[in-house]
Amino acid sequence: MTHRQKHHRRHIGRVLGVVAALGAGLVAAPAPAGATSHTVRPGESIQAAVDAAAPGDTVVVGPGLYRESVQISKRLTLRGSGPATVLTPAPARPLAAHGCERDGNGICVTGTEQTAAEQVTIRSLTLRGFRKNGLWASHTDRLSVRQVTAEANGVWGIAQQRSTRASFRANTVRENGDAGIFIANAVDAEGGATDTGGTVIAENTLTANRIGVTVRRVRNLAVRGNEIFANCAGMFIVGDESKPTAGAMTVRDNTIRENNRLCAATPRLPAIQGSGIVLTGSEASVIRNNTIRDNKGSAPMSGGIVLFESLVGAANTDNVIENNEVKGNSTADLVHRGGGSGNRFAGNVCTSSEPAGMC
Repeated sequence: MTHRQKHHRRHIGRVLGVVAALGAGLVAAPAPAGATSHTVRPGESIQAAVDAAAPGDTVVVGPGLYRESVQISKRLTLRGSGPATVLTPAPARPLAAHGCERDGNGICVTGTEQTAAEQVTIRSLTLRGFRKNGLWASHTDRLSVRQVTAEANGVWGIAQQRSTRASFRANTVRENGDAGIFIANAVDAEGGATDTGGTVIAENTLTANRIGVTVRRVRNLAVRGNEIFANCAGMFIVGDESKPTAGAMTVRDNTIRENNRLCAATPRLPAIQGSGIVLTGSEASVIRNNTIRDNKGSAPMSGGIVLFESLVGAANTDNVIENNEVKGNSTADLVHRGGGSGNRFAGNVCTSSEPAGMC
């Protein structure tokens, strides 16, 4: 090979190397960031960071105590640093910063009837001691609440109305005045059950609330894999005479035990104690593969799995209660009161029922 040929080959090799490097750089270079992360530290305002965030951004809140409520109405992620990121009520002041604070809630995720608040994620923080609710959501779609501790709030720990396709997973909800997790069609209006679009309540721990989980006048959701104990009642599925009827949901693989606190009667409910799962006015729900043990009381709705006529006289119809382990509950493991047709009990492991013969 001549000197000219060798030089030409080296030149071609260098050109190819540069092209390859440029090509590799084009592949490896990250795409321009479409979202921004905003960091909040103790002494700074979470709300200010939320207000400054663009849709799709993430607000990261460091460990510490934050005395404020937060209002969210756009697509974003609010992420704490674990249970040590704590939100508590703001000091009393004549003018609240926004409606969420004024109403006594911790975090509010709210859209409108015309435009839902979409794809909001709340995770890894604690909501403690709010006068009303730890987290309140209304007019949302695909809300995700994960690894949140909601404790010692006046009404509900985590609550949602007029919303679809939500996911509530791996939360710890305790010592709230009413339900730990509450899902409803609407809290301020009567009406038929609404379709939640497949909302999921899964893998949560719910303890020392009035009721662990309440789903009221809604359809099409799943409650699965939760640990529910030491409440006055484990779970309520609530309907009435309105149409569509509440129900068409699946409740499976939950452990519901020792919900034996005594809670006094309210204008909506009699006294409750020792209730595992209570269905009132439900249609076509499936209660399957749950472990329901040692829920004991003498209140009207005491028992393991209880079908009970609603307060307005609506019966349960076409529900399936099968393959549950229901033991040590009183007044009985399985209770079917208030009439209704098409309800089926099959394959349950239990020792007592009312009427007799369902075990």
